[in-house]
Amino acid sequence: MDQLEWHHHSGTDVVMLNVGFGDDSIEAHMRMLATFRAWLAARPAQYRLIRTVADIHAAKDAGQLAVGFDIEGANAIGDQLSLIGLYRELGVCWMLLAYNQNNRAGGGCQDEDTGLTPFGRAMLEEMARVGMIACCSHTGYRTAREAIDASPAPLIFSHSNPRALHDHPRNIPDELIRACAARGGVIGINGIGTFLGNNDASPANLARHVMHVAELVGVQHVGIGLDFIHDRREIDDLLAANPDKFPPHLGYASDLKMMAPQELPTLAAELGMRGMNDVEIAAVFGGNWLRVAEQIWRE
Repeated sequence: MDQLEWHHHSGTDVVMLNVGFGDDSIEAHMRMLATFRAWLAARPAQYRLIRTVADIHAAKDAGQLAVGFDIEGANAIGDQLSLIGLYRELGVCWMLLAYNQNNRAGGGCQDEDTGLTPFGRAMLEEMARVGMIACCSHTGYRTAREAIDASPAPLIFSHSNPRALHDHPRNIPDELIRACAARGGVIGINGIGTFLGNNDASPANLARHVMHVAELVGVQHVGIGLDFIHDRREIDDLLAANPDKFPPHLGYASDLKMMAPQELPTLAAELGMRGMNDVEIAAVFGGNWLRVAEQIWRE
């Protein structure tokens, strides 16, 4: 948890912690949530768990770091839709439909995508009902397109880059970017070199992807979703142990470059040099995410 303290002292207002992904079991998700919640509860002066947007503002006023949770993939709920509400009560703010491979909700971006399933549609309805944001990063293109149309609320791509700039199945075509924006959603640009292109995770390269989305659909529909992992060994071990999810021929390798959070001021300067004003940069660095949260999160 030293990384959270680093964020707290570096000027960050909000951090989202991943509590599970892919094939992780329901038990694994619950154990991770219990661990994180207990750790945060023991440090009330430093951290505030997010339930609503008001918690973010209250944390900032109190000098705390606001912390929320996310889940990557519908395997976290098995076949039980009622778990969505429980996860929301425990602090999960957004959840992916799929993680690279097909599951009960729909298709993954690195699988034979057969589209959004009836269970996936029911999942979207329940997420909207309880106030959890639905995300289509890692999701297959057909499933994502059908989810955007089917969802009662705007969807996001929390950490997906434009495929027009780098041809990778984890990146998304302009057609999906337009569809997401048309429903009021936001596309978060990640800082992973494999998806930015040429394993170049520099702020300049990330700014190029931000500008593509901003010019395509408007600055109000683009954000930052670095997907940064502090433990270098953890990501190397993960890639080596799961070649089915992270095929080496798609650029998943031990020398994977990631843009670090401390480079965000350099990114802001890059965007300014490319023509963004301070108001637009503030929207990209959190204002656009806040707008979607205000619309979807419930008391």
